[in-house]
Amino acid sequence: MTTAVEQLELELQQQLGRVLFGLEQAIHGLCVALVAQGHVLLEGPPGLGKTLLAKSLAEMLEGEFKRIQCTADMMPSDLTGIHVFDKQSNGFRLLPGPLFADVVLVDEINRTGPKTQSSLLQAMEEGSITLDRKTYELPTDFLLLASQNPFDFEGVYPLPESQLDRFLLRLQIGYPDIDTEMKVLCHYDMPGGGHLDHHAKVTALPENLLASARQQVSAVHVSAGLYRYVAEIAKASRSEPRLSLGLSTRGALALMRCARVEAACHGRDYVVPDDVKDIAPTITAHRLVLTPEASLEGIDCVQIYNDIAATVPTPRD
Repeated sequence: MTTAVEQLELELQQQLGRVLFGLEQAIHGLCVALVAQGHVLLEGPPGLGKTLLAKSLAEMLEGEFKRIQCTADMMPSDLTGIHVFDKQSNGFRLLPGPLFADVVLVDEINRTGPKTQSSLLQAMEEGSITLDRKTYELPTDFLLLASQNPFDFEGVYPLPESQLDRFLLRLQIGYPDIDTEMKVLCHYDMPGGGHLDHHAKVTALPENLLASARQQVSAVHVSAGLYRYVAEIAKASRSEPRLSLGLSTRGALALMRCARVEAACHGRDYVVPDDVKDIAPTITAHRLVLTPEASLEGIDCVQIYNDIAATVPTPRD
């Protein structure tokens, strides 16, 4: 019998697969993030469907979608909103910014400066925004998707470590193979491309499916040995000489939350070490900060994580 999590991923793959091609791994990552209730960092060159992916997901969730195009001169109030004086009430009222939506795409997040990037921290961690000493709650299932350009692009700023740690996972979106690209060309060779296509539209998720999937994942069993396994990985990362910053406790918790979802995606009600190994690169790599020497050598954080994980004994209970 198909479980709620398996049905959710099937719905996402089928519906999003009607408008996007060759992004099965990214869609799986979005499924994990939705169930685990975390935010997603999409990394890759422009023009590969990241905006269409976010808009289509918002349609499936039947939520309000807002897109923020980041620029170097953007201010925090451009994201959070401002208080304006209302003559009728003789007081100030909130003019909400684009963050007050169900699904928010922050496009090219590393093109704006650290001050504006930091305005996202409270929204991502607490689901609220504080303006002029007053706190406003964001939608219950607030989801932030951010696209990031590769670091060798001109005019980009590195994301603060505290912000990177608040992204549940990072999904790499690369160039498609030639067969997939031919499908895109044949399907969207028309004025307006995918954003004005009226022939392939996604439909909303079945009612309560997401809530059922989250309830199922909360009942997935995790052994004490697996908790120690993840804790040992986090500890080993903090003493890795090629890293100036290892895996945080928030990162270790994110790894366990996503391993639960990964287990449920395979129809199991218990987590095995392979669940941790399969999902770990998308959870850990963006949280690891290289030393300057390692950066100059062009070392990949995914490879460093694999080296660290290879030194930690796999539990057998």
